[in-house]
Amino acid sequence: MLPRERPGLALRLPLPLLLLLLPTQCPAGGAARFDPTWESLDRRQLPAWFDQSKFGIFIHWGVFSVPSFGSEWFWWYWQKEKLQKFVDFMKNNYPPGFKYEDFGPLFTAKFFNASQWADIFQASGAKYVVLTSKHHEGFTLWGSEYSWNWNAVDEGPMRDIVKELEVAVRTSTDLRFGLYYSLFEWFHPLFLGDQSSSFQKRQFPVSKMLPELYELVTKYRPEVLWSDGDGGAPDCYWNSTGFLAWLYNESPVRDTVVTNDRWGAGSICKHGGYYTCSDRYNPGHLLPHKWENCMTIDKFSWGYRRDAGISDYLTIEELVKQLVQTVSCGGNLLMNIGPTQDGTISPIFEERLRQMGTWLKVNGEAIYETVTWRSQNDTVTPDVWYTSKPKEKLVYAMFLKWPTTGQLILGQPKATLGSTEVKLLGHGQPLHWTILKVQNGIIVELPHLTSHQMPCKWGWALALTNVM
Repeated sequence: MLPRERPGLALRLPLPLLLLLLPTQCPAGGAARFDPTWESLDRRQLPAWFDQSKFGIFIHWGVFSVPSFGSEWFWWYWQKEKLQKFVDFMKNNYPPGFKYEDFGPLFTAKFFNASQWADIFQASGAKYVVLTSKHHEGFTLWGSEYSWNWNAVDEGPMRDIVKELEVAVRTSTDLRFGLYYSLFEWFHPLFLGDQSSSFQKRQFPVSKMLPELYELVTKYRPEVLWSDGDGGAPDCYWNSTGFLAWLYNESPVRDTVVTNDRWGAGSICKHGGYYTCSDRYNPGHLLPHKWENCMTIDKFSWGYRRDAGISDYLTIEELVKQLVQTVSCGGNLLMNIGPTQDGTISPIFEERLRQMGTWLKVNGEAIYETVTWRSQNDTVTPDVWYTSKPKEKLVYAMFLKWPTTGQLILGQPKATLGSTEVKLLGHGQPLHWTILKVQNGIIVELPHLTSHQMPCKWGWALALTNVM
């Protein structure tokens, strides 16, 4: 079920792609705005929309959603590592001789409705969405010309999943559309051959990865290109700098596309667009470079799991805390869901997304289009995190626990009598406050509200005008 290289490939490729397939070389002076070097590429300014968005949705969906057991790394754990629980799962549930490729026709997506997904994403308050166009298993969610017997148009759904979702997102939401793409494939014979040569051979990127990535970008114009899976190969094997130079200089999304830092062994948290550094990365302090916390609602898997229990899912309180911490420290939150094999978003994922949207309707002012403040969190009261809008002279203090005393002590803001104003988002009326006598900071008198009068649950935000 793995794709074979087609004859005469080079004769049919467009010139920009042919140039990408060549090893990276230094271009003639002034030939391009960005040279195919990290020194040049790393100087590209990240398009402003990404930092302003703050919150996105990640979708892990593929053939791994059929066994939906243990992890989206099911094939690797079963066939390569031969972990006992995966071996036993197959032995107990599938006939002898059943291969991973046999899951392909079972990946039906029969209930997949891109418009319904788009409605849920819009309700979540997210500003961008990233779909796994191809994971490490190699199955593409579009009719890839370079994966021609292992893709969603020829196998399983018999539909162009990427196109359907792209159209729904772009026509009925205000979200930016993005795509995840795994550079390597676990068991592709060309990759394994290159690997056995210590990556001196480059058959896989030349015949598969680079043409396919070029096709993906030119056909679907993703504004987030989320690379992953270097397979231990350096960026020169993938010709990552050559591809990114084309992406930034000539591609149809050159002005708006953002990329991450997973472009070859050693590039993570060092080169590329924004940094991801590791899965579920949340440093808790300010970083000098734009970063993203990609994390999962299911604590243990990115793909859907039939064997997940209720305690395996993060609560909405935990998710709001992740968002507040991440944004206060200058990051974006990319929150992952895993749809089922038939294309449904399970109720617990939908509930979490809609809950986040409900919270952001009240508190989005403290999240979207904000920048970091001089302090990321409060030094007196725990679980208080700050963002700011300098042009509006606003600082936001987001607190995750409503104090039983009705007074919130903030150790960081320096207020001025007659100038500083404090409001609770969703409440609107100015609140009474006093200056701390012992040290800098203020004591805010929170309004006396019943649970039904609260503007929201799970966390609140104060808007402080004219504080230092």
